[in-house]
Parts: sequence; C-alpha cells; structure tokens
Amino acid sequence: MKAQEFKDHNRVLSLQQEKIVAISALTATGNLESLKSALNAGLDAGLSVEEIKEILVQLYAYCGFPRSLNAISAFMAVVEKRKADGIHDKQGKPAVLKKEPKDKYEQGRKVLEVLTKTPQEKPAPGFGEFAPRIDAFLKEHLFADIFESEVLTFRQRELVTISTLSAMPGVVPQLQAHIKMGMNTGITEAELGEVAVLIEKFVSATQANSLRDIIAKL
Repeated sequence: MKAQEFKDHNRVLSLQQEKIVAISALTATGNLESLKSALNAGLDAGLSVEEIKEILVQLYAYCGFPRSLNAISAFMAVVEKRKADGIHDKQGKPAVLKKEPKDKYEQGRKVLEVLTKTPQEKPAPGFGEFAPRIDAFLKEHLFADIFESEVLTFRQRELVTISTLSAMPGVVPQLQAHIKMGMNTGITEAELGEVAVLIEKFVSATQANSLRDIIAKL
C-alpha cells in the first residue's frame, strides 16, 4: 500500500473535520493567505457557507474580534471569487435566533453542564467570584447566544475550539478544559492525535507538541 493510500485508509477525522481544524487554526494565527486556501478547501469538501461563517463567528470568543473579522473578510473574498468563477457552493442553514430566554445566564450555565458533565456553580468559583462580569459574558454570550445556533453541533464547536487553542501559545489550561469537553461530545483520543498532526502542518511543531503533551496525560 502506498504511503498516501495508507494515510487515507487510517484517517480518523473526516475530510470536513480536517478542514474545520485547518480553518480554525489558521484564523487563530492570522495566516490569511493560507486561510484562504483552507477556506476554498473547506467549501470543496462540502462545508456550507453558513457552517464556515459560524466557525469564524465563534472564533472571536477565543482569538478576538480582529482575527475573526479578518477571517470573515477573507471568506467574503473567497465566496465572491468562487461565484465569479461559476462555482455554486452549498449555502446551508442560516443561524436563526430563537425566542430570547428569560435567563440567558441560566441557559448558558446549563449548556456548560452538558459540555462538562459537571454541575456548574453560580457564579463560577474563582474567576467568576473575582470578576462577575466575565462570568456573565461567558455564560450569557458564548454558551447561550453563540451555542444557541444549531448551524454547528456541540462536537463541531468543540473541535473548532480545540483547534484554535492548540494553535495559540499560553492557553494550556483552557485547552485542557476544552479537550475534556470535546471528549464528552464524542471527540476521540485518536481524533485529537490527528488534530495534533494538522496543527504541526499548519502552525508549528511546538504548538502540536503542546497538544500531544496533554493527550499523553489523558
């Protein structure tokens, strides 16, 4: 069996999942030229325009508005170029905001309980007691407003987050937490290992090895 055939045969991430990892990591690092290639590849792999938009919107919560907005601008250019070239991409289901819940904090807290499989105190111990506003933003916006959209599944969202954090130095505690959440949504250790391979390809061996160190301790 040839090397490429062997790699394809043993792939644990789907082609679409691989593109999610690449798009997330390259958005986090701000590598816009490589990101444009990854965005094209994501559309070619069957990700919808709305799914990719949702990935890029979610990422602002992890790598900031500047990276997210730059990536969205790059994606706009990619979509427009593909339309001009006669490529008809799948638009997908747009994000639809449901009826505003009476208590968004409580909604976000319950989503976090699903992801962590752990009761969530109110406020969050430590940082939530010290800075209540950041606890409110985390619960009400990230885990309520953003996760409210059904364009992506919780598993896809955690793959996005793990890929993003893996590409960024200095966020090991958050990466560890999201690896646990990701595994609770069904992401496997083998899939995490393949994420590390992709992080090495698109970012650096240093960042990939940081992820591998966490996986080794699972």
